[in-house]
Amino acid sequence: MKNKTGVLLINLGTPDSPSVSDVRSYLSQFLNDPRVIDIPWLLRKMLVNLVIVPFRAPKSAKIYKKLWTANGSPLLYYSERVKDLLQKDLGPAYEVHLAMRYKNPSIPDVLGVMKRKNYQRIIVLPLFPQYASASTGSAHEEVMRVISKWWVIPDVSFISQYYDHPAFINAIVDIGKKYNHNEYDHVLFSYHGLPERHVDKVYNDGLCTDHNCENEITDDNKYCYKATCYATTRLLAAALNIPAAKYTVCFQSRLDDKWLKPFSDKVVEECGRKGMKKILAFSPAFTADCLETIIEIGEEYQEIFHQNGGDKVQLVESLNDHPLWISCLKEIVLAN
Repeated sequence: MKNKTGVLLINLGTPDSPSVSDVRSYLSQFLNDPRVIDIPWLLRKMLVNLVIVPFRAPKSAKIYKKLWTANGSPLLYYSERVKDLLQKDLGPAYEVHLAMRYKNPSIPDVLGVMKRKNYQRIIVLPLFPQYASASTGSAHEEVMRVISKWWVIPDVSFISQYYDHPAFINAIVDIGKKYNHNEYDHVLFSYHGLPERHVDKVYNDGLCTDHNCENEITDDNKYCYKATCYATTRLLAAALNIPAAKYTVCFQSRLDDKWLKPFSDKVVEECGRKGMKKILAFSPAFTADCLETIIEIGEEYQEIFHQNGGDKVQLVESLNDHPLWISCLKEIVLAN
């Protein structure tokens, strides 16, 4: 009897195409997730379906058309590459699958395939290094929703975060070493933003601002997204010998002013106004290049910087299919 282990990699998702209809479908599924927009059901439905999606879909479709390549969506392309390379490294005792939290390949469809394989054990590994309820939490919840309906439930392991895994840090450092930070006036570590209330909900006592999340990890804040983003940065900066005075932790892709601060676009603007000419930008929350890295940082922030007197925002590419990233995932799987 062969007792294989199933490994389920999960990334956020991408529209099936850059068409307005496919982007609308993607945004609708994404933004109607109560872990993403955590407001009462009726209000969320009205806000998302009557306001945000109808107005945002046509604009987002134009951006996705710029992002799309001959290989399709970069996020899906690299996620599939990671799945194939990890399968090769793990060998025949494991079978690696890939699902997207939103759109395709969907978690229910992929778990349907995995159910028929009758694995003795399943390891669920979202490709989000820092835990957030809107990403890792949502992916885990969807997996549990599907598996809870199975008659036979095998052993299931959920990986919540690995921002401080040495192999994860080493993989980003290896890419970062391609760029000499001494040639840049400032370094940004830009993470996807979250509403402040999302990190406040992590705590049983008090708010995020009541904890020293910028400087330490404790038992209280170990699942606080803000705290783990700052901790990731400290590890990367130490490994790359970037002094604290030369870098800024910031948060991008905000929807309103009640999101985590400082805002990345405002930091870029300020750097330009201070006379800086070259910025190096890491994006350690994104393991595959996507709209937020290629377009938002690589193009939109470049334009903001140039408008304020700067010359170049250099995006450090994401882990994508880097060999050390594959090795990191292999270590995490084997440890679980």
